[in-house]
Amino acid sequence: MINLEELDLHFVICGENRFIDGYNLKYNIIDHLLRLNKFLFNIRSCLWFNDQVDLISNEDCQHSFNTFKNKKIISCINYFPDRKYGECHVYSYPYRAKSYELVTNNLPNEFFPSVREVSLYDERPFEHEFFMKIAKSFPFMEELSIYNDEPQKKKSYEELSIIQYPYLNTIDLIQANDDYVEQFLLDTRTCLLRPLKFMVSFSTLKRITHNFTRNATRTNCEKILSIYIPRNISISKELKDYFPYTEINFELMEIN
Repeated sequence: MINLEELDLHFVICGENRFIDGYNLKYNIIDHLLRLNKFLFNIRSCLWFNDQVDLISNEDCQHSFNTFKNKKIISCINYFPDRKYGECHVYSYPYRAKSYELVTNNLPNEFFPSVREVSLYDERPFEHEFFMKIAKSFPFMEELSIYNDEPQKKKSYEELSIIQYPYLNTIDLIQANDDYVEQFLLDTRTCLLRPLKFMVSFSTLKRITHNFTRNATRTNCEKILSIYIPRNISISKELKDYFPYTEINFELMEIN
């Protein structure tokens, strides 16, 4: 191990009393590998905090990598006060993993062509401009999950650039505020280019489409491959007409 020349390190660690930063990696790994000349990594560390005031900033974390030989290292620290939770994501760039988890509004202005699966999480709302950034940062994204119950603050539907996701085939919005369902179904905001798996509760879908009468969501709803409806709901003509190419199924079990 001491003669190792190349190292590619990927891991997630939670529950420690500090984040994994450049100082930690140098003291515990690099200083023990005297022949190491190539070090690639993708590390996510997380911790729970109470009322600490000495929480490390992203600038401090980035500074900890100043002595590293890598051409570019990116750090991204996020704190979530409501959950008393913090997370630090550090990685060598270019980013090579196929997934990028728990993206927040603090996503770096970089390009991630290798990524196919993306999940979004924040305690702040995701506005339309953020989704434009997601589309540009992850041009080959195939799967997207959103975990955010904060409603959008910018409600204007005028003069917005319509976003396209050329390779997107799965969207999971089960744990997302209604605004993000609307973000992807309104044809004035998003253009869905291919049939896709669209996971959302039936009640939310009914609200956003105005009981399956809203013209602004009709085009994107036609791209949905299948929907599941509660067993006590009848399949009406309006429902069939609104989803002409969609497989309509009954839920296997009741969802509260």
